[in-house]
Amino acid sequence: MIKEFEALREDEIEVLMKAPVYVSILIAGADGNIDKSETKEAVDIARSKQSRAREQLVEFYKAVGEDFEGKFTALVSELPSGVEERNKAITAELRKLNFILPKIDKSFGVALYASLKDLAKKIAEASGGLLGYLSVSYEESKLMELRMINDPAK
Repeated sequence: MIKEFEALREDEIEVLMKAPVYVSILIAGADGNIDKSETKEAVDIARSKQSRAREQLVEFYKAVGEDFEGKFTALVSELPSGVEERNKAITAELRKLNFILPKIDKSFGVALYASLKDLAKKIAEASGGLLGYLSVSYEESKLMELRMINDPAK
């Protein structure tokens, strides 16, 4: 178990562990279509964060990264297919972090929040565009700041 999660209930830990998957789906599906490049980018980022995340997040991302693609696919199939309904469901799940992050070590919470925002940005940029320019859609840009999650640094 991740030491920062010792004081949390099982359901709270589950919310934290699913947060990167939910963020990935939120951004990948922002334009109504979860394309292969966004799915691949989400899986690749989750894998890279297992070794390249901030030191205090490595253990977290190792746990999250176990069968990330399977978790991603399973959640996509469980969530509503309509983009608006899916975004509402994901937003509701991510808002739960506002009650959980204050219960854990502040520096870990701040690092996790920054990491989730970084994940959102990288997935949004994965869609392409012309030579990497204009690669973030309007829909993705509205969501990638993850405004439904309160900044734990404040």
